[in-house]
Amino acid sequence: MGLDNLKPAKGSKHRKKVVGRGVGSGHGRTSTRGCKGQKSRSGDGSKKIGFEGGQTPVFRRVPKRGFSNNQFRREYEIVNVGKLDKFETGAEITPASLKDAGFVAKTKLVKILGGGDVKKSFTVRAAAFSKSALDKIKAAGGKTEIVK
Repeated sequence: MGLDNLKPAKGSKHRKKVVGRGVGSGHGRTSTRGCKGQKSRSGDGSKKIGFEGGQTPVFRRVPKRGFSNNQFRREYEIVNVGKLDKFETGAEITPASLKDAGFVAKTKLVKILGGGDVKKSFTVRAAAFSKSALDKIKAAGGKTEIVK
């Protein structure tokens, strides 16, 4: 067995269909496209996304309501105050250190929430804090800084 005598499996290779070469070929005249219509003409086979044959498309039929602020929305990674006790006393907690500890996946926007209790004091830097989180960190003798 060598590379020079390898062949594809029997029946896996097909001859390309030759169209438009006369009536005698069996694929002449309309070249297997049938008679008139959109798909029979050259360059007109595809339709726009959402096209429903001239019927009003569903995205235009469904009523649009409300307000969507998606392009400016902020999605925060959330960390509860109770998890911060895993850090040492006097530590400086930043989004990068939270990522290293495995509390957040991304370091973009981190919000600290007030779930749990804090017994140690440390400096916490994050994009946002809830009111209860601020109170608990301050009560434990820590500091908070809002970082952009």
